[in-house]
Amino acid sequence: MTKYILVSGGVVSGIGKGVIASSTGLLLKTIGLKVTAIKIDPYMNIDAGTMRPQEHVDRIPGEVYVLNDGGEVDLDLGNYERYLNVTLSRDNNITTGKIYREVIEKERKGEYLGKTVQIIPHVTNAIQDWIERVSKIPVDETGEEPDVCIVELGGTIGDIESAPFVEAMRQFQFRVGHENFALVHVSLVPDMHGEQKTKPTQTTVHSLRGLGLLPDIIACRLIVPQPLRPDTKSKISMFCHVSPEQVVGVHDVSSVYHVPLLLQSQGIVQYLTKRLSLDKLHISPDMKARGDSLTQRWRELTSRQERLFDTVNIVLVGKYTDLKDSYMSVIKSLEHSAFRVQRKLILQWVESSELEPETQEAAPAKYHDAWRAVVGAGGILVPGGFGNRGTGGMMLAIKYAREQKIPFLGICLGFQLAVVEWCRNVLHIQDATSTEFVHDTKSPAIIFMPEISRTHMGGTMRLGLRPTVFQPGTEIWSKARTLYGGQEKIWERHRHRYEVNPEWVDKISESGLSFTGKDERGERMQILELKEHPFFMGLQAHPEFCTRPLNPSPPFLGFVAAASGPTVLTEQLEFQSQNFKPPHPVDSMVDEASLRTANPIPRVAEETNDGTPE
Repeated sequence: MTKYILVSGGVVSGIGKGVIASSTGLLLKTIGLKVTAIKIDPYMNIDAGTMRPQEHVDRIPGEVYVLNDGGEVDLDLGNYERYLNVTLSRDNNITTGKIYREVIEKERKGEYLGKTVQIIPHVTNAIQDWIERVSKIPVDETGEEPDVCIVELGGTIGDIESAPFVEAMRQFQFRVGHENFALVHVSLVPDMHGEQKTKPTQTTVHSLRGLGLLPDIIACRLIVPQPLRPDTKSKISMFCHVSPEQVVGVHDVSSVYHVPLLLQSQGIVQYLTKRLSLDKLHISPDMKARGDSLTQRWRELTSRQERLFDTVNIVLVGKYTDLKDSYMSVIKSLEHSAFRVQRKLILQWVESSELEPETQEAAPAKYHDAWRAVVGAGGILVPGGFGNRGTGGMMLAIKYAREQKIPFLGICLGFQLAVVEWCRNVLHIQDATSTEFVHDTKSPAIIFMPEISRTHMGGTMRLGLRPTVFQPGTEIWSKARTLYGGQEKIWERHRHRYEVNPEWVDKISESGLSFTGKDERGERMQILELKEHPFFMGLQAHPEFCTRPLNPSPPFLGFVAAASGPTVLTEQLEFQSQNFKPPHPVDSMVDEASLRTANPIPRVAEETNDGTPE
């Protein structure tokens, strides 16, 4: 029987349930268990694909995270994949929309045999069946059924939209049995002028108990660097009817990578082992050895982080910089790469529109501050996005990086804008642009992909894991290919609707901008590089979705290494050429036939707006 650990939250949302859930899963992997994870999001959307990054309120994700099968999901699934080193599917993200759609489709087919369809039992049963089914799916390189499934319930206990899921989990604990179900409740403990307040936690635990769920562990989240005091712990233990060992404190630490060690030091593994009888599970010597290795490598990662003194200065020129979570995976990729090159990451945020001449007149201070950051950058990164706003500033930053030999990395939109900038300033096609910005342009450097639906937005982009083939001759000089270990074919996740105009490829290539990576048919341009530049690279894919703390994304690693200096870049190129390991633990299991089956382009979808409208 699979063991289930439900992670719920109280008092306020966004207090770190995802990190605590991921950290708990990581700790269970260190003792040799196979772990999977499921995120429950109570919103009515089918998935996160049509949400703006700025919609990050309560349970709405800032970043839309993309999985191998093309699922557009909550950013917490990125935490799970990174911490647990697993590959999840769209079914690992449950939304109210998905559950209601499934129940209504069954009703339309007559599967309920004429019964009145109700929240209880039909919706709650659908939730339980979904969790039980997905928890059995192998997610790592072992190909075996997981031992433990972490289930994170988004939102806050007491929310109306969460009620069916809470009731489903109340029933689920009896379906699987007491020995196979545990609840970790994350609650805010406010620190008011040095006094740690327990009343909010008492109230949320009381509400939780009233709904039929009893917490096994209360994780007290403190938004301060001071740990949970013994007297506070005792008070929560007494009034929430749990033993002191069931109360753990999670205060602010130097990085989220220290959270697993913080939880481990408070005995959470020992308690869960006793509570769920984990010691009765069969753990092979190989899995035990893997767990020991993971423990050692994670401790080395965090200890090295504390000793870093040299810095690397990266400037991110983006459109959604007012909400940092919009670029969560990009940030993690930079952090993981900085760990590898043993540098402390200094990340500066520049709103791309503030680099444009119009800002110089309207807000000169913002304009000069933005350009001061760009000019002082060790590396310039232009990430993905949608719409025309701010693209002029992005291209100005790209032009500066290209001409001044500053390391540059462009992702998705950044890749496309690097092509447009080249066409305008090197090929002197002044009106070159993307049809995303000017639909009827006479100079379309970037065009709408032919098989993409123009009327239905949800789930209709080029999504999921796709192959890129390096072109002949690139093994001699391509930094991208070297970073990927010299492989001829690589796999990265995509999320886009536009591509480089095939009719422009020859003249762009002949002028010096090399498309070193293309799709398998050679029709789509997917990696660009400048040969005579210290580091100038763009990818149509989103390699940030496949980064791991102990195995950073190759393009980001090369970029951060280049920003750290030529010697560091040379060292990492040499290392990658000999030691490259695919970011996907199941890369070898992917083939083109299964890929096309897993993420076809749907022609009908429920949503009616673009994922990130301007």
